[in-house]
Amino acid sequence: MNTMPLSVVHRLPHHYRWLAGFTGVKVEPVPPASDGDNLIGLKLLSHDGDSAWQVLEKLRLTLAEIQVDSSVVEWEGEPCLFVGGNDEDATLCRLKNVGAAIADSLKALYPF
Repeated sequence: MNTMPLSVVHRLPHHYRWLAGFTGVKVEPVPPASDGDNLIGLKLLSHDGDSAWQVLEKLRLTLAEIQVDSSVVEWEGEPCLFVGGNDEDATLCRLKNVGAAIADSLKALYPF
């Protein structure tokens, strides 16, 4: 039985695009209001080093099963999973379905 290790991912706070001439290999941040097909990045919080690369590759293959294109790319010294912004909902749903936890920043006001 092939099991997925417990994984916790966090959405990176910026939007990204592929660096010109480096599609699938290098990204750069873009302003949120920029036009075009932006990418979102997901960083693994539960693993680091070689283990993180392996887990993200398994998550990438899981997304490929539902025909969501993604790439594991080094960003700021860490491996991150990048997917098209239009695929964000399908990506998060699929990752949750395979047992990954999604860490989100909560911005809610609680009346007391």
